[in-house]
Amino acid sequence: MNTLRALVRARMPALYLMRETKAQRQTRTEQIVKLLKRAHPDAHCALNHSNAFELLVATILSAQCTDERVNIVTADLFRKYRQPGDYLKVPATELQQDIHTTGFFRNKTKSIQGACKMLTEEFGGQVPQTMEELLKLPGVARKTANVVLGVAFGIASGIVVDTHVSRLSQRLHLTRQRDPGKIEQELMELVPRKDWIIFSHLLIFHGRRVCKARRPLCEECVVEKLCPSSMLKTGKIPN
Repeated sequence: MNTLRALVRARMPALYLMRETKAQRQTRTEQIVKLLKRAHPDAHCALNHSNAFELLVATILSAQCTDERVNIVTADLFRKYRQPGDYLKVPATELQQDIHTTGFFRNKTKSIQGACKMLTEEFGGQVPQTMEELLKLPGVARKTANVVLGVAFGIASGIVVDTHVSRLSQRLHLTRQRDPGKIEQELMELVPRKDWIIFSHLLIFHGRRVCKARRPLCEECVVEKLCPSSMLKTGKIPN
């Protein structure tokens, strides 16, 4: 009996999501954004930078690495390298040593120096401001491009999908997708465009502070009543 009850409760969020229309999910998403803005008014990009180029480098370094570690590394890195040409003047082994603690330092060195070479040769040393041009740079995929465009230039080209955004958007049942690209496309249909940039920051801050991976603090969550996953605890389906 207990096993059957557990199976039924486990299926409740999925059943709720199936009966929720897209319009209803859009409304719920807008309510979630509104509440998270109140809960995390300080939500922002956690990568330290002073310009678009530094943000580009920091975002490349952030792959498979914590923002805290990246900020420690870039504190010295950005004093040593101030423009694309500076990264091209040193041997790859030296840059590898400079960024070693961020992990995957060989690939990241190749990406950074490759991006700097293209910035110098094709973009006059400036970070481009379009998705199409950014995606030409080595080491830059949609996530990195969205970060740079949104944070550095205020251009809402898409929604950044990192591990926190992926986890919370699934836990909130805004999407059932697992692929970051597909998650982004579904979120872009739910989140108002004016909130595309702040949305990822809100989920990241909420994921770190409240909706933690191992033990979400549902009793402290401002969006619990809008979260189908909370039904695993309450056993109730929202009206």
